[in-house]
Amino acid sequence: MTTPTRHLERILVHPIKSLDATSRETARIVDNGGLEWDRRYAIVDADGEYVNGKREQRIHRLRARFDLERETVALREHGDGDGHEAENGREEENDDGQTFHLEDDRAALAAWLSAFVGYDVDLVRDDEGGFPDDTDASGPTVISRGTLEAVASWYDGISPTEMRRRLRPNLVVGSGSETTAFWEDRLYEAPGRVVAFEVGGTELLGVNPCQRCVVPTRDPDTGEVTNGFRERFCKRREATLPEWASQDWFDHYFRLMVNTHVPEASWGARLAVGDAVGVGDTRDDPTV
Repeated sequence: MTTPTRHLERILVHPIKSLDATSRETARIVDNGGLEWDRRYAIVDADGEYVNGKREQRIHRLRARFDLERETVALREHGDGDGHEAENGREEENDDGQTFHLEDDRAALAAWLSAFVGYDVDLVRDDEGGFPDDTDASGPTVISRGTLEAVASWYDGISPTEMRRRLRPNLVVGSGSETTAFWEDRLYEAPGRVVAFEVGGTELLGVNPCQRCVVPTRDPDTGEVTNGFRERFCKRREATLPEWASQDWFDHYFRLMVNTHVPEASWGARLAVGDAVGVGDTRDDPTV
């Protein structure tokens, strides 16, 4: 591996798929390559289909505050109580809402969610990799702080924190005062090839730039659509695509953040905030 010049600045997991993230100082890589607690639970309808922000716009209005040491979640609807936006980008409320133990109260939690969306849903669990968005590249997603700042600057009234909440990455990479935009575009090559990189000595493989869905186009608190979000994004992404990015993936430019694959040898390793990040060699994709 080359000498690391970046570090891991933030680790984010989403214990319930599609709901708010929670920050972690460390996170273990579980079997199948996901981060422990990331998307361990998912909300599904009677047909077993995900109830997420793509299909159910009301999900955006759910605020979730997790205490993973106690394995609890406090749920409320956005706007309840008198709050303000805190550093983590979520409103801090005087009333945290209703608290559930994620396992012991799972039936009650599913009933609360059913009442919220207006139809029957269930809460399902998977400890071995959770319910990733990309099942072919199911490792933690990666973006740089500089990218969040750059993309936020394309829009009036959207902060880097809000952009992070819209894009929902797992790993945010920084480098002190330097904030190189689109640094993570170094972490993929042409289809069929991957880029090896290390986080604190743990090897991951960058696979592709993430194809975005409708979720980033919406306000993460209300679900309201930001007019022209995708159009402006695609125009600016094409204009600012760095020379080190592989053009082969860009059949369209609504792609940002990097999907990864975690080699089996790295399962069980622990990532930590502050870990050095270094880019290594390009090789054939072992999953193809």
